[in-house]
Amino acid sequence: MPLSLFTKSAPSLIFITICLAVFYGIKPAKAASFSVVAEGLDNVRGLNFAPDGSLYITESGVGGNGRCIPGPSLEGLLSCAGTSGAVTRVKDGKQERVITGLPSIALRPTGNTGEGPQDIQFDRLGNPYLLIGYGGNPSISDFPKNSPSWGQLYKVDLETGSLKSIADLAKYEFANNADGVDVLDVSAEIASNPYAFTINDDTAYIVDAAANNILTVGLDGSNLKSLTVLPTQKITNPIFPTPEPGQVAPPDAPSPGQTPQEIEIQSVPTGVTFGPDGAIYVSEYTGFPFPEGKARIFRVEGDGETTVYADGFTQLSDLAFDDESNLYALQYGNEPQWKGISDASLVQIAPDGTRTTLLSGNGLESATALTVGPDGDIYVSNKGDRPGQGQVLRIDTTKKVPEPTSILGVLVALMSALGIGSLTKRSPSGNSKI
Repeated sequence: MPLSLFTKSAPSLIFITICLAVFYGIKPAKAASFSVVAEGLDNVRGLNFAPDGSLYITESGVGGNGRCIPGPSLEGLLSCAGTSGAVTRVKDGKQERVITGLPSIALRPTGNTGEGPQDIQFDRLGNPYLLIGYGGNPSISDFPKNSPSWGQLYKVDLETGSLKSIADLAKYEFANNADGVDVLDVSAEIASNPYAFTINDDTAYIVDAAANNILTVGLDGSNLKSLTVLPTQKITNPIFPTPEPGQVAPPDAPSPGQTPQEIEIQSVPTGVTFGPDGAIYVSEYTGFPFPEGKARIFRVEGDGETTVYADGFTQLSDLAFDDESNLYALQYGNEPQWKGISDASLVQIAPDGTRTTLLSGNGLESATALTVGPDGDIYVSNKGDRPGQGQVLRIDTTKKVPEPTSILGVLVALMSALGIGSLTKRSPSGNSKI
C-alpha cells in the first residue's frame, strides 16, 4: 500500500526515507509498468488462457429487470436479476463477447457490484469450464427451464456457446450446509456464492465465498463434496462504517454506540490454486467489516488439514503461482471497501517468504482476479465492481516496488530514536497471442 505521512514534518521524513534508501541499498519505489489488453467490461471477474493463447474473461454483467432482492449497498439499492452475464475472448488483439445471455444480478439502476459468471478454467485436454456464482432462492426460478442458472459449474462448448451442468453447488450447500451457519441469508437466498475454482487432473476445486468452504467434484460430475471449511477468526476492537444521512447500515453492523470489543468473522475464500508442493492455496477476503491486515492465505492438504501460509493482507481476491514458485496475491482493496477507497495491490511472495509489491494503486482499483500468462506476466481483472469500466491489465513483473512495510520498520525505529511523531498509513514461459 502507498505510505502517506500525515505530519507537518513530512518533508523532513521524506529526506530521512531517501537517506535510509541510500544507506540500506533500497531504490526509490517505482510502479511496475502495465498495459490494458481488454476494456469496457461489466463487473469483470475471472480470467484464464486457453491452450491456443487466447485470453478468456468472465463478466458478471449488470443484472436486469427481473426479480430483485436487497443489495449490498449503503444507499439501500436493490440487486435485480437478468441475463447480462458474458464471457469475453481476446485473441490476436481482437476483443469480443463469445458467450452472452448468462445469469447476472447487480445493483439497480447503477449496475454495480454484479454477480454471475465468476471464473473460467481449462482442463488438461483444453476443455473449458465456467463457474456461475450466487445462490438464489431455492423456491424461485429466475430463468426458463434448462437455461443456465445460479451456483453451477458448467462444461462449455465455445463453438456453440452451450453449457452442460457439472455440479449444482448452491443446491449442495442448501442440503448440506458445510459451515453449519446461515443456510439462508437475510434475503432468504441461499448463502452460497461459488467464486473461483481450479482444476487438477480430473477434479475441480471450488471455493464458495458465502459458504466458506472448498468443494471438490469430478469433471464428469461425480463425487461432489466439501473438502474443508475455512476457519473463522476473532477480531478485537473492530471498526464499522458509520452511515451518512440517508444511508442504510449493513445487516451485520452494530447499533450506534454499541460496537463490541471483539467479534468473530467468517473467512470468505476468494481464490484457489495448487502450489509447487502439491498443496492447495486459498486466498481470503474476510467477512464484514473487512478489517485491514487480517486477510490470510491458507495452505490446505489433500485431506483438508488447513494452516495459515501467510497473513497481514487486506481483502484478498485471488492468488497464483508462477513457474519459479513465486506466489502472487491480489488485494481487491488496500482498505475496507465501505470506505469508498478503491486502490488495490499486487504482491509477490518469493519462495523464501520475501514480499514485494509490484503495483499498488496507480491505476489498479477494485482488482478481482489474476492469472499468470504464458509470457510470464501477470494479468489482472481491474475495476471489477462497476459496469462498462472493467479492464484486464498486463503487468510487467520485471519492475517491482519494495513493499512499504519493509522500509516502515526501519523508519519507525529511527524516528523513535529521533523523537519524531508517528507514521500513519493511508490508505508459464512462451509468448502470449493476445
